[in-house]
Amino acid sequence: MDDELIDGDRLPLSRKSLLPGAGFFYPDSLDEEYADRRTKEAVEGAETVVVADSDADGLGCAALIREAYDAALDVATFEEAIAARLAGEEIATEDDETAEPEDDGPASPVALVGAGPHSLGDALERVAAYADPDVDVYVCDLAPDRYEHVGEALEALVGRAASVRWFDHHQWDEAVADAVREAGVELVVGDSDEECSADVTLRSLDYDFDDRFRDLAAVTRDHDLWLREDPRSDDLADYAYWADPEEYVAVVGRYGADLPEPVEEYVAERRIEKRQLVERAVERAEVKSVGPWTVGVTYGRCSQNEVAEALRVEGADAAVVVKPAGSASIRGSEGFERCHEVAAQVNGGGHPKAAGCKPDIYDDMLDYAHHWTTRGAVAKRVILAAFERLAAEEEEEAKAGGDEDAAERGDDSDEGVETGP
Repeated sequence: MDDELIDGDRLPLSRKSLLPGAGFFYPDSLDEEYADRRTKEAVEGAETVVVADSDADGLGCAALIREAYDAALDVATFEEAIAARLAGEEIATEDDETAEPEDDGPASPVALVGAGPHSLGDALERVAAYADPDVDVYVCDLAPDRYEHVGEALEALVGRAASVRWFDHHQWDEAVADAVREAGVELVVGDSDEECSADVTLRSLDYDFDDRFRDLAAVTRDHDLWLREDPRSDDLADYAYWADPEEYVAVVGRYGADLPEPVEEYVAERRIEKRQLVERAVERAEVKSVGPWTVGVTYGRCSQNEVAEALRVEGADAAVVVKPAGSASIRGSEGFERCHEVAAQVNGGGHPKAAGCKPDIYDDMLDYAHHWTTRGAVAKRVILAAFERLAAEEEEEAKAGGDEDAAERGDDSDEGVETGP
């Protein structure tokens, strides 16, 4: 394939917003080979390994753990790279679907391995294969939907490591949590309505963190729980989305939530296109009534949180943002706090007000071609059907509750009705 066909910098915004990033078109075999090599390089010789989601919350956990182990990297190297990007000497990574960690750079004795909900089992397997014996391992801001997805790799890791500790705040199935603990893992799961994973890590580590780290956890929580009371939380989320994970961990480890001026300048520069992509997604949104809820549904490469907020302002109880790569983000509000229940029906999971999924509807590239040309029509239908099932369940529960109330009152459906001559 001609590289220019997938070069996002050459595409007009109207087309770029409809297509996935270049990384989508790389074969999984190349991704797996690259992940093997990167993991091996990162964990060999490390004293501690952190497997974390590569968003602000997961990376915030990594920054806290490195601080506790006195293993933070020197931020000066990364500040030089930021200055080079601002000067146009380095092309910034396009988005989270295409970004790859830098190949060379300083190494911390606390290694960082990025993972996502669907790649967690593979990440644990790689760490078990390449990490030194008796290493300390932390898993942060990740929750498996089923134990079978991670069980074999996790048990191998527990057998090799000195300890495995897991800090999270997602909605856990009780049976999955029990199985993880029975495997020999110290699992701490916070209340997803009150804490982010950085909060859980902060209180679980036996270390006296200073105020900047407590502030970092609080600001991370503000975004991760979609509270939006601190403007710095959007800066953290955007920076984590665009920066190399090692850079993000080093910078917030040094500065906390008060990002330095060059980083703020970099984030402001990247937001120009971000706002344009958000506007495109909001313009093409449709509003659907599903049971008692109003659901805004749209498609595009964009920042799902900002799109969801715009749709909420327009009156949507929930928002669904289907991405060109096939995944989707589901965001709720005070009027809808069941996003994780919707996502669980469509190969995903998350929180009551924020969840993600990837419908199992893509069998070959023709399915993806249909996905792009119809702007996610099938994925939208599948996810809306999950909303409809929840609405039907809620209606049935309401009817059952009404029948029980009537029985408790001794009501008779025939009372007051003349039934005979």
